[in-house]
Amino acid sequence: MEFKHVSVLLNECIEGLDIKPEGIYCDGTAGGAGHSREIAKRLTTGRLISVDRDPEAVAVATERLSGLPATVVHGNYSELDEIFERLGLEGADGILMDLGVSSYQLDNAERGFSYHADAPLDMRMSSEGLSARDVVNGYDERTLARIIFEYGEEKFSRNIAKKIVQAREEKPIETTLELAEIIKSAVPQKVRREKNPCKKTFQAIRIEVNAELEHLSTALDKAFDLLNVGGRLCIITFHSLEDRLVKQRFKSFCQGCICPPDFPVCVCGRTPRGKLITKKPIEPTDTENEENKRAHSAKLRIIEKIKNDPQ
Repeated sequence: MEFKHVSVLLNECIEGLDIKPEGIYCDGTAGGAGHSREIAKRLTTGRLISVDRDPEAVAVATERLSGLPATVVHGNYSELDEIFERLGLEGADGILMDLGVSSYQLDNAERGFSYHADAPLDMRMSSEGLSARDVVNGYDERTLARIIFEYGEEKFSRNIAKKIVQAREEKPIETTLELAEIIKSAVPQKVRREKNPCKKTFQAIRIEVNAELEHLSTALDKAFDLLNVGGRLCIITFHSLEDRLVKQRFKSFCQGCICPPDFPVCVCGRTPRGKLITKKPIEPTDTENEENKRAHSAKLRIIEKIKNDPQ
């Protein structure tokens, strides 16, 4: 199966990165190399580091970036500091992270991300470690309910968890469609008629399997620390949990004085390390949403580093 992925908010990302031909840039989520190619094409003496945790994406990116000033690395964006150190690089002039699941991962039934096609329960972006099957069949009911509620923002989380546990007592839950049917049986008929009720639970399990929020939290700090002064960090999110985390972390990078509000004068001496380039997130145009149905929930936030240390 060809690795197809339409890059979301491509022009907005390229503009937001404010690319210098001699600069060092990083795409922390190489995917199908759409963003990476457009960055690398604009470099002369500069260099792009393109990273992905999915070995299939790494192979595709390596091929598609051939002949361009780019280095492809198999790794997680939460390891950017280690990756840069191994490559002998001290900082970056721009870093991009396009979060979530690629179209290839969703469309490739064997990867087990989709609730539309039958496949083994997997959902591992890295193709190793904890799988969706392990989560669904191994976690206790309370933990399952918490994950589905917190990561999927699913109000029927308790009943879905209860139905999962009941079903696996009969036999292990092995496939995506088995899980989908269990989820459907756990929600009211009205909900099933309005929309596919599987989306939130599948999202929650995927986030747990890949430790997405933990990796993102770590990556945000490491990426901002890696930026050279004047460098920019561009993050595309696809659901509220990611966007909230990015928004709050960007706010902290831009925060100055942290003295208690009742202090008459500042004694901490803290000044902002960053400035927001986007006060509000950039969203896809109507045209892009029509051309790419998976773009509709995307939000792009951009921050620029204005100083190195917090004091």
